Amino acid sequence: MGRHPIRFGIQTAQQGVAWAELLDLWRKADAWGYDSLWAFDHFYPIYADPEGPCLEGWTTLSALAQATTRVRIGHLVNGNTYRHPCITAKMAATLDHISGGRFNLGIGAGWFELEHRSFGIDFKTVAGRLAALDEACQIIRGMFTQPKTTFHGRHYTVTDAMCCPRALQQPHPPIMIGGTGKQVLLKIVAKYADMWNAGGSAETLRGLIEIIQRHGDAVGRDTDAIEKTVMLSLCYKAAPPRQEAMCNRMANMSQTSPEQARRQMLIGDKQECLDTIERYLQAGITHFILMPSTPYLLDEIQAFADEVIPAVTSRR
Repeated sequence: MGRHPIRFGIQTAQQGVAWAELLDLWRKADAWGYDSLWAFDHFYPIYADPEGPCLEGWTTLSALAQATTRVRIGHLVNGNTYRHPCITAKMAATLDHISGGRFNLGIGAGWFELEHRSFGIDFKTVAGRLAALDEACQIIRGMFTQPKTTFHGRHYTVTDAMCCPRALQQPHPPIMIGGTGKQVLLKIVAKYADMWNAGGSAETLRGLIEIIQRHGDAVGRDTDAIEKTVMLSLCYKAAPPRQEAMCNRMANMSQTSPEQARRQMLIGDKQECLDTIERYLQAGITHFILMPSTPYLLDEIQAFADEVIPAVTSRR
């Protein structure tokens, strides 16, 4: 835990939200002291009516990069299946320049079948998506660090691929891999990730971190170097009816009980939030990414930054 500072971020999914509202929150969160801000990479709303409005992630993030000055930015996480890895590497290097070296490249295997089917994107099998992600990570790292990259795999063939200009960050923008698959995905994390993102209880994530470490031992990598991040819904100091509704909603999404869901949320008063954060810190998580619901309650997001974050960081 000592190798990584404690950080707090916010993810704002671009679904069911107006551009002006999204822009306003990012500008204010940048000023309030959050460490990271994240978009998502979906073309349709998720866990909601897919016919609703949803802004595209990379164009949105490029614009938001110009509206912020200090926070790190990224996507939680890009679907590898949506773009060829050489295109992803070029876009990432460009956005690193646009943001002044504040970009984190999030990537995962992809999971939302409806987007693939309706857009005509090959969904592949689970094994195929994971194998493609492994190959993509090799290509992207090569594009970031080598003058030319050649790779001949099952899913991608690349010959003398170049990425110029290089990203501002050296040796490359941090690569965040999202997911929880124990046998394959977490092995990919152990091999290539600078950051790892997942959701779940502190106990679950502790076990997954141990698996990442075992994969790291097998491939000869010190996985303590990987920054561990978690996504947690935010419901700070809300009235009891809203807390109950949020717990029920998260329980339905995660197929668990409202009581268990509550332990995986930043909910209630300051002390309950501090207790939740401490459980995750003890599990090995150091980067907490809040998921506020829409419409955004700016007073709640600011109060968390003013009251909870300093209480965590000041005693570490």
